[in-house]
Amino acid sequence: MRIIVQRVTKAAVDSGGEKIAFIENGFLLLVGIDRDDTPNIIEKMAKKISALRVFEDTAGKMNLSLSQVKGKVLSVPQFTLLANTSKGTRPGFDNAAKPAKAEDLWKSFNIALQKMEIPVLEGKFGAHMFVSIVNDGPVTFVIDLK
Repeated sequence: MRIIVQRVTKAAVDSGGEKIAFIENGFLLLVGIDRDDTPNIIEKMAKKISALRVFEDTAGKMNLSLSQVKGKVLSVPQFTLLANTSKGTRPGFDNAAKPAKAEDLWKSFNIALQKMEIPVLEGKFGAHMFVSIVNDGPVTFVIDLK
């Protein structure tokens, strides 16, 4: 599992000509599910994301978590994060989970965050989406537990 975490002041997803999700103040998560991912990895990643202290405290230091700033998550599935680009110029996607497994694990990840009392809005699995963000900082992290 690989996740791009972007601290945002605004993020939105449009698909099929309609806005399907919008948040202010929180994380935009681009979520890639690996073919070897398990429910255990999903739980570990949700705990990591929920506890990530990257919001500024009153001293301007990155010291606060998502729940401490009452932030939300916009979770967007993105299989291209698992691309193998080591050979040639055309990415290979053998490392990405098959769609049915990926969707189940992505939804499980979102549910795990919700159980931690983090509001989660979702992109649309398997759809062509337009993602708009205002990255705060910019603050961006790549999290991969492998």
